[in-house]
Amino acid sequence: MVRKLPSEDSVDRGTNGPNDCRVRDSKSSIRPVAASIAGRKHHGVRISVIMPAFNEEAGIGTTLRALTENTPEDVEIIVAANGCTDRTAEVARSFGVRVVEIATPSKTAALNAADEVATGDVRVYLDADVPADAALLQRLADAVAQPGTEAAVPRPAVDTSASSWPVRAFYAVNRRLPVFRGRLFGRGIIAVSASARSRFARFPDITADDMFLDAIVSASEKAEIDVRVRVVAPRTGRDLVRRVARARDGNAEFERYIAANPDGIAAPAETDSTSWLRDVVLRRPWLAPSAAVYVAVVLLAERKRRSASWDVRSGWGRVPSPRRSPENPAHDDLLQSGERAR
Repeated sequence: MVRKLPSEDSVDRGTNGPNDCRVRDSKSSIRPVAASIAGRKHHGVRISVIMPAFNEEAGIGTTLRALTENTPEDVEIIVAANGCTDRTAEVARSFGVRVVEIATPSKTAALNAADEVATGDVRVYLDADVPADAALLQRLADAVAQPGTEAAVPRPAVDTSASSWPVRAFYAVNRRLPVFRGRLFGRGIIAVSASARSRFARFPDITADDMFLDAIVSASEKAEIDVRVRVVAPRTGRDLVRRVARARDGNAEFERYIAANPDGIAAPAETDSTSWLRDVVLRRPWLAPSAAVYVAVVLLAERKRRSASWDVRSGWGRVPSPRRSPENPAHDDLLQSGERAR
């Protein structure tokens, strides 16, 4: 089942930076598999999976193992290792995927480097810690192939099973914010059509790459497929504050980018900083204790990002954690990303 995402208020999100860098492209064969997904092929539609990776040696093997299993021949996987100081590129090559290496630790630079060599009609931008498989790729490609649909995402399911109680309390409020409805961010995976991708030449040098994709596609052109993808929540309150600080920094940067480049990109609706109270807590008074934690995390994150020592790319590498299939997330703690705190 595919449904169009409803239009809703506001935009938010964040990720990584710089652009100019040296590129090393290591090409290896795409694994052809005779069996088609769900008994059918894409009928000439080629999919390019673009995966930026920064020091993901510990976890990228799990992601690529699931992604390359039973993957049909019309899917190419490109890992863009950016500024890595570990064996990320080596591990990726061992799965027979194409690896592009750049010297600068920049997600947007990695996206652009991979886009330059990608050949697919449908582009699937995938974070290196998000579990995806061939069936999910098929569903996203099918959604984007529908008339009038230019971008598609799965439903997010945030896993807080390994998180501390403050993190769980934060998500109890955050997951109910209306800001996430009808948006593409918060999943770690976005599929866009060739038409949508042709609307821009390169990803701009901003951290909020998913907010950028969300802005170039209108509300009526977005779809959400009825498949859940697991999004891992931070383990500790300190990690959560750092993540929220990065997201809020990305939000502010994106708003500045929109102001400086108004043509061709839809400006985000104005964000309501009291939405957590009006739309969440007042309707669910039992969440008041969680709301206190939510507000504390947002305030701490804001103070952190405004501090002299703040670096938005600090701690960008991820802590490895067990993966599960996108159809069976750890539990039902559904949430549209823990990073879009307002």
